[in-house]
Amino acid sequence: MKGHIATDGLVYADGDWHVGNPKLLGPRTHGVWLGSVVFDGARYFDGVAPDLLPHCERAVRSARVLGMRPMLTGAEIAELAWEGIRRFPRDAQLYICPLFWGDQGFIMPDPDATRFALSIYQSPLPPATGFAARLSSFRRPARDTAPTEAKASCLYPNTARAVAEAKEGGYDTAVMLDPAGNVAEFAYTNLFYAKDGVVHTPAWNGTFLNGLTRQRVIKLLVEDGAEVVERAITWPELMQADEVFATGNYQKLGWCRRLGDRDFQPGPFYERARRLYWEFARRHGGA
Repeated sequence: MKGHIATDGLVYADGDWHVGNPKLLGPRTHGVWLGSVVFDGARYFDGVAPDLLPHCERAVRSARVLGMRPMLTGAEIAELAWEGIRRFPRDAQLYICPLFWGDQGFIMPDPDATRFALSIYQSPLPPATGFAARLSSFRRPARDTAPTEAKASCLYPNTARAVAEAKEGGYDTAVMLDPAGNVAEFAYTNLFYAKDGVVHTPAWNGTFLNGLTRQRVIKLLVEDGAEVVERAITWPELMQADEVFATGNYQKLGWCRRLGDRDFQPGPFYERARRLYWEFARRHGGA
């Protein structure tokens, strides 16, 4: 496919670009029936793709965690991603998703049968209208019970259960605890709250993904003079917050408008973090 201006999604696989959703996996593919699928997600908007390279590098690391042998480096994936991005209109808002999966093997994937695809498709950034969250009855797994250091697809059914439970109760998402009973994260985004002029976020302990946007926002806030404390946080502490917000690749930053039975407004630290992140993205997110 040469010279195509994309309006639908594109997928790079087997040395070429394909339009739409090509049929790459079958019922006997290891990734289908035994779960050896990892992915990552980056964003393109306003002509930039912030932290694209770290996202691609993490996909490679995730594949190795699950016993696969990636055939591409993070830099090579990022170069492919820019090639695909340029096939879309410049004002497109895109989701960039590199995937690795095991094609063969039994129980363990055969490292030499690792496959790769890069999916890029139109996905507008959600509006900054806030979200509602409740405490979930489902917990994040311990690092010795699941491949929590990888962005692995097998971790997401538990996330889906937490989101479904939240939606049944009239919320958008959930706060999930870790195995010790401390706050881990929102169902699929990292969690921050502010109290008395200090920002707090759960310390990474191997039970949830140490998000790249999370790391970036912490760095930006600290460089801007804010105090950010990473520590164990309990649900009662969180309920006493002055403001609550989330970071994640899909929305980048979002604010919590309702937590349990408490209502919030967009707070000054959320607004500050959002401003700092967008400034960073526009300065450093180009090819």
